[in-house]
Amino acid sequence: MKTLRFGIEIETVGATRQKLAYAIQSAVGGHASGDYRGWQVTDAQGRIWKVVSDASLSGGERSGEIVSPILTYQDLDALQQVVRAAREAGARSDASTGIHIHVDGSRFDAKGVTNLVKMVHKQERLLETALGVSAARLSRYCKPIDGAFLQRLEARRPRTLQDVNEAWYGRRNSMPNRYDSSRYHGLNLNSLFFRGTIEFRYFNGSVHAGEVKAYVQLVLALAARALASKAASSKRRDFNPATAKYDFRVFLLHLGLIGEEFKTARLHLLKKLEGSAAWKGQRRDRRGSGGGEDGSPGNEATEGAQGGAGGAQGGAPAEAMAAA
Repeated sequence: MKTLRFGIEIETVGATRQKLAYAIQSAVGGHASGDYRGWQVTDAQGRIWKVVSDASLSGGERSGEIVSPILTYQDLDALQQVVRAAREAGARSDASTGIHIHVDGSRFDAKGVTNLVKMVHKQERLLETALGVSAARLSRYCKPIDGAFLQRLEARRPRTLQDVNEAWYGRRNSMPNRYDSSRYHGLNLNSLFFRGTIEFRYFNGSVHAGEVKAYVQLVLALAARALASKAASSKRRDFNPATAKYDFRVFLLHLGLIGEEFKTARLHLLKKLEGSAAWKGQRRDRRGSGGGEDGSPGNEATEGAQGGAGGAQGGAPAEAMAAA
C-alpha cells in the first residue's frame, strides 16, 4: 500500500478560495496565484495544489474544494499539515461537503479491479456505517455498488479492462466523459476509464487531519489487498450493528492495518460503530488477548491476521480470513 500513488479532493465551507490557497502555501511553501476562476499553489517541489469552486457546496463564495497533486504515502504528513492549515484559516465541513480519494489505476488489470469491486461490495454496508455516510449522500453522490453492474461483472469474468468497461456502463464506452452519471457511486470506475484513477467517494467532509489520514490509509489498504489477492468473493456479509465495531476491526486487521503505526487510523475508523472492538457480542472470557477498545489487536489477533501460529485462537483471525 505504501507504493501506491493517490490524490485527494477535500470539500470545505467557511473560508474563501483565496484564504484556502494561502493556508496551503503556509503548509507546503512555494507561491499562490489565482483569480475569480480559482486559485492554485505551486509548492516547494513544483507540484500544484488547486482550490476550485463547487456548486454543490453550501458556503457560496466562502467555500472551496482543495485538489491535491499526485501524492505518495510519504506525503501523508504534508497532507495533514495542509488540512490543519485550512482548518486554522476557518475551513470546516458540513452536510454538503465530502472527500474523494483517487488511487492510481495504472497497476490495476481486470483481475485487480474485479477483486476490488467484490471486496467493497462484500463489506459495503459495514464501510458505509463506519464512515457515517448519510442517507442523502448514499442516494445521490455515493450510491452503493450497482447490482446490475456486479451481475454483469461476474457473468463476464473479465479478462481485460475493456470487459470491465462494458460491465460498468452496460455497453462498450470508448469515449467516457468526466460527468457520466455512473460516477456518483461510492466506488467510481468511470474515473478509471476517463482519467486513469479509481475514485472512492464514501467519505464525509472533514478538516480533521487524523481522519483524513485514516481515510487515505483505508483506501490504499483496500487497493493493495485487491491487487495482491488471487480472487475475491462478492457475497455480502450479514450486518449486525451490535457487533459492527468488532467486525470492522477484524476487517481492518485483514487489510494489514495492524500495529502501532495504524492505531490512530483504527481509532478514527471504528469510532462511529456500536459494540466492542475487542469482543464479539457479550463474550468476555479472553479479556487478556482480544485487543483494546481503541481497536488495538491483542497478540493472538495480530498473529492470526499475519498468518502466525496463533491463528486458531482468540476468534478474530478466522473471522479476518472470512472478511476477505
